[in-house]
Amino acid sequence: MKKKAFFVAATGQHVGKTTTCLGVVSGLKKRYKRVGFIKPIGQEHVETETGIHVDKDVVLFKDHFGLSDDYATMSPVLFPRGFTRDFLDGKVNEEEIGQKIQSAFERITKGCDALVVEGTGHVGVGSIVNFSNARVATTLNLNLILVASGGLGSCYDALAVNKALCDAYGVKVAGVILNRVHDDKRDMVLHYMEKALKRWDLPILGCIPFDPFLSNPSMQDYEALFSATLLSGEEHHMRHFSHMRFVATSLKNYRELILPNVLIITPANREDIILSTLTKHWDVKIANPKEELSAGMILTGDAPPRQTIIEALKKANIPMLYAPVSSYRAMEMITSYTVKIRKEDKEKINEAIALVESHIDFDKLTKAVELA
Repeated sequence: MKKKAFFVAATGQHVGKTTTCLGVVSGLKKRYKRVGFIKPIGQEHVETETGIHVDKDVVLFKDHFGLSDDYATMSPVLFPRGFTRDFLDGKVNEEEIGQKIQSAFERITKGCDALVVEGTGHVGVGSIVNFSNARVATTLNLNLILVASGGLGSCYDALAVNKALCDAYGVKVAGVILNRVHDDKRDMVLHYMEKALKRWDLPILGCIPFDPFLSNPSMQDYEALFSATLLSGEEHHMRHFSHMRFVATSLKNYRELILPNVLIITPANREDIILSTLTKHWDVKIANPKEELSAGMILTGDAPPRQTIIEALKKANIPMLYAPVSSYRAMEMITSYTVKIRKEDKEKINEAIALVESHIDFDKLTKAVELA
């Protein structure tokens, strides 16, 4: 029986499910006249201009692809903070949740030739409130694609755990998309993973290379991480950096190692480092007015930068924020931070789409999920 929709879930957190869905939707739009997107259950939500709360991924997809369905249909159910406790306390009507999901799915399916249904995390997410991804997929009678981090042993183990829950709910896993596969291991991973997946008769529908840029935070990401706003260079919220330097060295050593497109993390009282960066910025501009150092700064410590320093950075248009933590703590927070694609980050969205779309076999995918 031909279908109009299929479900996409990941094997774990931060695997790249949403990034993958961006490329999948883009590729389907080249093959089908009307392509839709729905996220039946959302956790991280934002407030729209109309005042309603919807899943942030729904806003991303609707905004980028210009999808015509309304927010309420594309994001029918949210699990906000405290929802689990309310459910277990009997304050949530389980039947109503199911009806909302089913009703939204039926409405959006009628207007689509192909529909991507994005889950929330791995297959088991939502189990505590009886709405795991596996249950939602089986309720909607959808085949499921699993997105997994490219590797071999650990990747297969994660697939096995998620497939087991799908089997328990009677959900057909239609195929696997491997994400973030390093180029030097690509051939090996594909060769052996294809062998391993023959046990389940599962095809590999795509093998997406690792792209460090997609994991690269913008200044806006750092603003969110540190709950801070830019004090200078406000027009560069979306600037990304090729290099990151935690500067605790002498001024002499620093001068010899200043790179273009670098994010500098240093205490706000290291004015020698800040002024040296400004000097390098203006040297580059004088040598070639069309070039820029394209630097950025996160200043740390107990005391914020002096106003004269802020004004100098404003004049140079260098994006800078102040985080009232130690430089060591700032580096800890940055290294443990996982970047999510924002709807404002057009450069990253376009790169994600181009990368994913070019590494998925859409003929194999549409056949596997039984799209009409």
